[in-house]
Amino acid sequence: MNFPDFRGFTRGLILWNVGVYFLLLLLGVVAAPLAHSILNFAALVPAFFLHGYLWQVITYCFIHTGILGTALEMLTLWFLGSFLESHHGPRWLAELFFTSVIGAGLAAVALGLFARGDGYALFAITGCFGGIFGLLVAFGVLYGDLEFMLFPFPMTMKAKYLVIVYMLISLAMLFSSNRIYAFAELGGALVGYLYIKAAPRRGYAFAMSEGYFGLRNGYYRWKRRRAAKKFEVYMRKQNRDVYFDKEGRYTGSEKDPNDRKWMN
Repeated sequence: MNFPDFRGFTRGLILWNVGVYFLLLLLGVVAAPLAHSILNFAALVPAFFLHGYLWQVITYCFIHTGILGTALEMLTLWFLGSFLESHHGPRWLAELFFTSVIGAGLAAVALGLFARGDGYALFAITGCFGGIFGLLVAFGVLYGDLEFMLFPFPMTMKAKYLVIVYMLISLAMLFSSNRIYAFAELGGALVGYLYIKAAPRRGYAFAMSEGYFGLRNGYYRWKRRRAAKKFEVYMRKQNRDVYFDKEGRYTGSEKDPNDRKWMN
């Protein structure tokens, strides 16, 4: 069993999660009230979110409370994130992860809003499970026929079947006391699926940057053509004709078509 490369966005995300976990662990020993305040500030509490704590729909994914659950989430994030990042790039992976995190958080808020009698509105949600389920769905949809070993068992399974198993487990958990986590997991999985189906090949951020630079370059080309026309008018008044192509690039003068000195 080979561990994937530990680099790029995946490495940064894992280091941030582990760093925040140990910071809260330390604060819980030396300054428990401060640690409790940070948890209330950063963990996702549906009632708080509905009263203006909008950042919680993202910050909750960096809050972890158990060593075993944190270790399993980080290992899963390492394997899935590294594989997807190597094939699609860090920007695409970051968009998919945080979109799924937000989707899972909003699903939890929705359940807390419609099930106030069960106390879910004041339930604190922590962990990056929403982003992981988004990555898991992307892995199953894009590389569903890829087989891998189910460590430590001596058997292999295709990725798409593993995703189905996880989805069925989450559906079963909807009828347990952990239904808010199960509902959030399914929300993250759904939003992750919608992202990979709707997003451009290299992500929305890349597409937006290309669109911005395309508009900027088009504006510069328009300014160059406009300046070229003004220069042609000015040179005609000096009894000399100069020529520019349709992009506003100088192509020569009437006396010497190869003369390029007017370009400067």
